[in-house]
Amino acid sequence: MVQETLQAEPTATRDGGPLKIESDLQFIRTLRRQAGVSYKRCFQCGTCTATCALSTNAMPFPRREMIWAVWGLRDRLVADPDVWLCHQCNDCSERCPRGSRPGEVLSAVRRECVLEYSAPRFLARWVNNPVYLPFLLAIPAVLLSLLLTFKAPIEAALGITRNTTERIVYAYTPELPHWLLNTFFFTFTILSLLGAAFGVQRFWKAMKKEDAAVGRGTPSKGMGASIWTVVKSVATHEKFGECSRASSRYLSHLLVLFGFIALCLVTFWVITSRINPLLPDGFVYPFNFWSPWKVLANLGGLAIVVGCVLMAVDRLWNNQKTGPGTYFDWSLLVMLFLVVVSGFATEALHYIRLEPHRHAVYFVHLILVFYLIVYLPYSKLAHVIYRTVALVYNEYTGRHEVPESPPTEAA
Repeated sequence: MVQETLQAEPTATRDGGPLKIESDLQFIRTLRRQAGVSYKRCFQCGTCTATCALSTNAMPFPRREMIWAVWGLRDRLVADPDVWLCHQCNDCSERCPRGSRPGEVLSAVRRECVLEYSAPRFLARWVNNPVYLPFLLAIPAVLLSLLLTFKAPIEAALGITRNTTERIVYAYTPELPHWLLNTFFFTFTILSLLGAAFGVQRFWKAMKKEDAAVGRGTPSKGMGASIWTVVKSVATHEKFGECSRASSRYLSHLLVLFGFIALCLVTFWVITSRINPLLPDGFVYPFNFWSPWKVLANLGGLAIVVGCVLMAVDRLWNNQKTGPGTYFDWSLLVMLFLVVVSGFATEALHYIRLEPHRHAVYFVHLILVFYLIVYLPYSKLAHVIYRTVALVYNEYTGRHEVPESPPTEAA
């Protein structure tokens, strides 16, 4: 595809000299479409920056980012860690006198960041295009079907035998034993993590390059201390508490975060059952209904469902002021909801021994789990990765620290 550019006269400075602006017109069209508004109505009044509780004196935003968006400076925006400081509370969008919706514009920029740094990039384009949704769901369905077809020969070749126990345990489906599922998901999760690692490397280099061009980016804090500061901030969601319109979103995001952590913890406990020294002898899975692990999983799933519903209601209720959202936003919410609901359905059908429905629903649940986990670095869930990296970078380089003024000599 030929990139369209519009060369403007030197009208800005970067390091004391003139700067020739090359506007990416395709990027401008993309932002306009994703933001759902002609954000070029922005006349740089600065209300968004004055409104934002997260903006700092050293590096105020999002007025600067809105200028770059209007000019179509894609390369600069996707390498700007400050776009990830925005938590999209949309205080700025509500108070914008021109209705330019800076919150939605920054959300669209973050989507472009994911598309830019993903490895491989084509997979990010597929995940963020509804046209490819059937194909993306078909991939795990076909792969799992192939494993079912060749399961018996593989077990015979590797000498795999089924575990036996004196207790009667009904597996979710005998056709999908643990060794098969663990191998399948472990393989593709590792590939997904490698893709995420390449994306993080690209993003970090881009941020350093942009800062180096203007004399910033030198370390001012240890990496370990920077990571610890960010982890504490993310765990408490303290930044949401600073946004006047984000009180409802604060609760919903906490529910989803800790619900997701609970499900990941239970999953890790199950897949490491053979080597986990903390588990007693005779560990049996699936758990009975009152097992502490089953209770934790159910509470985690319930927290995610409630959080997703609250997010959807908030988005729909305020769509006139903040925008209805895009496929990038809604696909994650819907997928999280479906993963948990299909998990609850699998659990219920398993306990009442409804054949063959429980096997079919479990198969669908596994497909949805694959979509959520393996495609994580390419969906909006990639915010977990890129936002964390951007926050660590800001801490590490001290970008938002106001430099101390040099002491003046007494007259």
